[in-house]
Amino acid sequence: MMRLSQHKTYLTSSRPEKFGLCKTIAALLFSLSTAANALDSAALALCGEAKLSVLFWDVYESRLLTPGGEWQPGIRPLRLEIRYLRDIKAADLVEQTAKEWQAQGISTEQHNLWLDQLNAQWRDVSEGDVIALEIDEQGKSQFLFNGEPIGTIDHPQFGEDFAGIWLSQNTTRPELRKALIGEG
Repeated sequence: MMRLSQHKTYLTSSRPEKFGLCKTIAALLFSLSTAANALDSAALALCGEAKLSVLFWDVYESRLLTPGGEWQPGIRPLRLEIRYLRDIKAADLVEQTAKEWQAQGISTEQHNLWLDQLNAQWRDVSEGDVIALEIDEQGKSQFLFNGEPIGTIDHPQFGEDFAGIWLSQNTTRPELRKALIGEG
């Protein structure tokens, strides 16, 4: 049987006020880095929501959040949330992304590079998991998996084209688009 040591270790400083200042600075830097990685959710409001069902299966529920809950093409920042209602492999999600881009006629070599990035960033989803896309004012796209950042793509066209799967006038699911942008 192993016996655990009773010794405790404490961080000390010959100048307690200096240690307190260091803790304050570290906490401030952490909060700034966290804030820089996520959109200000308080500034976004629900624009619309929709559910995708294919034949007999519910696939996902989606929500679009925008400033003031209003939609206009090119609006930034925005957040698109997808809550999955079934288990889906990450590779299948990436494959469907490619199919949607092809259907919209925007499949290029750059899109293939982005698909490779998505393959590296995304995880398999289970029922109840949420993948969110956040696009900031500069067009930088960040993906979150159940609220945790999983990857970014800095190219502004990526955000436009990826969100366009749901929001473009060329979407393959116009009724879903209408519901998301508040026209449904």
